[in-house]
Amino acid sequence: MKLIYNPVFLEHDTGMHPENKKRLTSLGDLPVTELESGEKYLTLVHTPQYIQEVKKACMIGGNIDAETVVSPGSYKAAIYAVGATIMASKTGDFALTRPPGHHAHIDRSSGFCLFNNIAIAVQYHVNQGKRVLIFDFDGHLGCGSVKFFYNSNQVLYWSLHQFPAFPGGGDANEIGAGKGEGYTINVPLPPGSGDEIFMDAVETFLPIAKEFDPDIVAVSAGFDSHQYDLLLDLRLTINSFYKIGKMLSENFCNVFATLEGGYNIEMFPKCLYNFLDGINNDKMQFKERETDSMIQTHYEYEGRKAMALQALSKHWKSI
Repeated sequence: MKLIYNPVFLEHDTGMHPENKKRLTSLGDLPVTELESGEKYLTLVHTPQYIQEVKKACMIGGNIDAETVVSPGSYKAAIYAVGATIMASKTGDFALTRPPGHHAHIDRSSGFCLFNNIAIAVQYHVNQGKRVLIFDFDGHLGCGSVKFFYNSNQVLYWSLHQFPAFPGGGDANEIGAGKGEGYTINVPLPPGSGDEIFMDAVETFLPIAKEFDPDIVAVSAGFDSHQYDLLLDLRLTINSFYKIGKMLSENFCNVFATLEGGYNIEMFPKCLYNFLDGINNDKMQFKERETDSMIQTHYEYEGRKAMALQALSKHWKSI
């Protein structure tokens, strides 16, 4: 897995906002990939009216919602972020894009996101008859992604996220609806959860993801679960991102990823490169002393885990 990057993503100018261009410039000089605009794919997920609203809002600049800032270059960056994610889904690479996407709904922006890069790429492959696993390890629930696929049995959405935290929702008993019942796995992690809780959550629900037997694995790769991130209260070290990469490489074929959160620009490069080392079966470059969790946090997590397993058990033989 290699990085797909283009300086067009720096044209999304958010000023001093937590989601700013320093997230990518912190990585230094990167190889530049020639990209295709993803504008023609937007209607796979988003309404034409909303697409026009985003285009007009970007021409003016300012806040498009309470959390999300746009500038005259934002629309161009956003459509090329979609194009990069589609490209990554075909090549098995990592789309190093901004703005992020997993909070974007079909008809509104949310949580720094304009267009839902991962959902668009997934729907592109669903339309070709593929079964897709979305593994969303960003520390926030991908509220746009989970809602869009909540009634689908072609997509298994698996999220590990802090709760309570923005955007709310993502309870353990929210497992999908209609023909999609059982095809949503929400693992809400209590604030203060460390490496051992996070990796237990991965290992506990991995059998369901394998039983689903996806044709493609789409990764919403957010690094805001790191212990020094600015927006959450999870306590992961950079070691866990390496382990996530290893888990994916050892258990699945046809994996691609796109960038979501991760706002500590000193730690973000280490998180990213550890993840890539793990998925590429290379030696881990960076290490931290692993974290653990308070006993009260363990009790809360175990209760939530048991609720999720009970809700999912009638749908999967592996639990």
